[in-house]
Amino acid sequence: MRVCAGDMMKILVTGGTGFIGSHLCGYLLDNGHEVICMDNLLTGSKDNISHLLSNKNFEFINHDVTEFITIDGPLDYIFHLASPASPVDYLELPIQTLKVGSLGTHNALGLAKAKNARFLLASTSEVYGDPQVHPQSESYWGNVNCIGPRGVYDEAKRFAEALTLAYHRTHGIDTRIARIFNTFGEKMRMNDGRVVPNFMTQALKGEPITVYGDGSQTRSFCYISDMVTGLYNLMLSSEIEPVNLGNPEEMSIIDFANRIKKLAGSDSEIVFKDLPIDDPKTRQPDITKARRVLGWEPRVSLDEGLKKTMEWFRVMTGY
Repeated sequence: MRVCAGDMMKILVTGGTGFIGSHLCGYLLDNGHEVICMDNLLTGSKDNISHLLSNKNFEFINHDVTEFITIDGPLDYIFHLASPASPVDYLELPIQTLKVGSLGTHNALGLAKAKNARFLLASTSEVYGDPQVHPQSESYWGNVNCIGPRGVYDEAKRFAEALTLAYHRTHGIDTRIARIFNTFGEKMRMNDGRVVPNFMTQALKGEPITVYGDGSQTRSFCYISDMVTGLYNLMLSSEIEPVNLGNPEEMSIIDFANRIKKLAGSDSEIVFKDLPIDDPKTRQPDITKARRVLGWEPRVSLDEGLKKTMEWFRVMTGY
């Protein structure tokens, strides 16, 4: 396996037509690599990679990673992003979510072993559950309801992390684990169900902005360009154990709703609904480790990222 950052690498991105995956594919191509995008389009969209299809260094393969994976020729890196990632998706697709976290990760790691490829698992801040430690550092083991409705996603990712490190310890696979916190930007689905697309589409259309609970729960939001840079930096690093990637700037959901409302120039009212079961009350990454081992931290301010994302949603909604 080649490891020099200046070399052209042959890279597989599973879940490559999704929000983060499609941005990562473009970033890798821009950095001179050959990219194979693999996705079964369950929650992703080929529209997200349409601008890449004419690139001679890009290939799309429609495949479900819960089935055996074959790739011709050598492979240097595998970014394993395949999974439903929004509550709307994984609550509607609980079995598929568990299968891609278990069988899909097993197949992707098997491919990494066969190809002697470096492997990066896209894990999630949801491994911390509804945290009792704040902010959340990588040393925190989490507070997850394994049989609750969100458990299908949380436990799939926790299992995937355990499997990834088992392959590292048992087979010597060169592995990386990214715990991704809330990320936003262009190409998010309007019906994604997460807070940024929900608030933006509602505000732009003049519909009521839906806040769950009393809005005091907190989140932190990282712009997509910073996230893909973090993922790439982690892949090039020598760090084996999990690394948080996210923006440590924390705010309440009610403050965020008002921020989006103002940015959209909207007069939408804010309405409150019951908080979903096991919805985290706080979410803020401790990125001390990312700063130390990757030299990474977010560069795009929240306001700058929100403006770019809002313009994209204006075009998509026609408002």
